[in-house]
Parts: sequence; C-alpha cells; structure tokens
Amino acid sequence: MHGMALTAPGTELQWLPLDLPDPTAHEVLIEVEACAVCRTDLHVLDGELPDIPYPIVPGHQVVGKIVAAGAEAELAVGTHVGVAWLASTCQRCDYCRSGRENLCDQAQFNGYNRNGGYADHMLADSRFIFPLPDTAVAATFAPLLCGGLIGYRSLCKTGEANKLGIYGFGSAAHLITQLAVSQGREVYAFVRPGDQQAIRLALDCGACWAGSSLEPAPHLLDAGIIFAPAGELVPKALTDLRKGGVVVCGGIHMSDIPSFPYADLWGERRIESVANMTRADGQHFMRAAEKSHIQPQVECWPLQQANEVLELQRNGRISGTAVLIPS
Repeated sequence: MHGMALTAPGTELQWLPLDLPDPTAHEVLIEVEACAVCRTDLHVLDGELPDIPYPIVPGHQVVGKIVAAGAEAELAVGTHVGVAWLASTCQRCDYCRSGRENLCDQAQFNGYNRNGGYADHMLADSRFIFPLPDTAVAATFAPLLCGGLIGYRSLCKTGEANKLGIYGFGSAAHLITQLAVSQGREVYAFVRPGDQQAIRLALDCGACWAGSSLEPAPHLLDAGIIFAPAGELVPKALTDLRKGGVVVCGGIHMSDIPSFPYADLWGERRIESVANMTRADGQHFMRAAEKSHIQPQVECWPLQQANEVLELQRNGRISGTAVLIPS
C-alpha cells in the first residue's frame, strides 16, 4: 500500500510505500475510496498538536470498504463504512461510562495518533466506525464524518438559539448552516474580510446574512459558533451576543484568546469548547443529515496532490470541502 506520510513537523507529506497491516481482534482493514480534508490536518502538519508519532498518515474523514477483518471485528468484509476522528477510547473511565467518551484521557484519533485516510488502505477499530448504505457516494459523504459531526456537536451546544452566528465559513460551516436553516434558525455568517467566495457559499447554503468578521452583527445573536482557529474572534463574538447567549469554539486548536472587558461576558454570556465527538453524535447526526437533505459542496483531487490541496486549505481557497481520491 501507499500513503501520503508526514515524517517531521512543518514538512510536506511524502508519497511512501507502507506495510499493509493485518487486522487483529476488533480491527478491520479498509480500502479507502475517499478522504475529506480538514483544517485539523494542517494542525497535524504544523506540529501544533502534542505527541504526534512520526511518520504519520493524516486523514480522519474516510469512506471505504472493509477488505479484511480481525477475529473479533463487529463488521464484516464487504461492509461500506465511514471513519471519523475518534479512533478508540479506554471504555472504562468515568468519562466513557457516563456517555462522554470524547473526553477520555486514553482516546486515540485517526490521522493523529494512528495512521489515517491519506492512503489507499487504513486500519480501524470496527467498534468506532459507522456502517454506511451501499448507496452512499464516497466523495460527498466523507465531509460529514468530521465537518458534519463536530459541527453538529457544536450546534447542539447552542440549544434552541434562533439567531445563530457562524464565524469562519468552510467545510463544517457550510454543512451545519444547511442543518440549522432546515431547523428554522436564522444564520449570520462571518468570513475573512474580502472573501467574496465564502460570502456566496454562505448565502447559497441558506444564511440570511453574510459579511466580514470585522463587522458587527446586524442583530444581537442568541449564539455563535467559531470554526476558524482564530482566538481573536471570541471577544468579537461575545459583543455580537444578547444576554444569556453562548459562544461555542468548535475547533481542536485555536490561537490564544486576547483579553477583553468583563462587561462583554457579563449578563450570563458564556464560552464553551467542543472536544472531539462521540459515537452517539455520529448516529444522531447521520439521521439529522438525511432528514435535512444536507448537500456537501466538494472539490475532488487525486490523493498524491494532497500537499497542493492543503496549501489551498491553509489560504482559504477551498469552497466547501476538498476530498482526496486514491488512484
């Protein structure tokens, strides 16, 4: 097998021959059909996440088919599956036993602690992947497995907020905007100053307003979700909120949040983070996505052009989600 592997932080991925692993116990070997690109992949490339084992194959939004299975695998050879960020947990700690496996201190993650989907094959724990209908189109389903899942968990943390601000309009935002609009919410999209492409995408996805993140919201908002990894957006989002509102930070990594006046937080406003996802999130989101008819906007690229795609992602030049396809 071959994959795009990172051998050191801050370097380009290299197309390398890799040993084809044999699945044991609960593991399955998956032939990758598509792997969507996520901003978290850039954090892996840049060494911004701790304890990355090198070499590592990134990628955690994977659709493929099981071609081999360990003796205790819960899914059979031939099953069409989706692989998300959460690779495994201890399943014994207080977090795991209380339905908060996303907070498990022993959790492992695909494309970060374990080789992911920037390859023609990958190994996964069958207990932490999702069986998919054979009718699922790999390239358009792959973005749902992280942008969709993390976005869904972020949206749930806003409760019944009607006027919703979304800061940073990329893969997760364009999916969750569609879901929020289908639920009858008003979405206000804040994008990089001058990014007309993102404004058009937001409006096409159903946002009732889209503009620069430097602009004040046209109305006080009930909640905000920040997908951009920019800490300076937190104080900005707080000033857009009505009393009692929440700002949800949806990324795994964010630059430092600058200081801000306590008055901007006062009035029972609050800030929350989203850490990873649970398997229950996946099950709930898959049903919600089907019901709301979410249509991911994708740009497909050959897997071996991953470095080029990641630079486009870094510079905000991808509209919707980039998806890598093994040849």
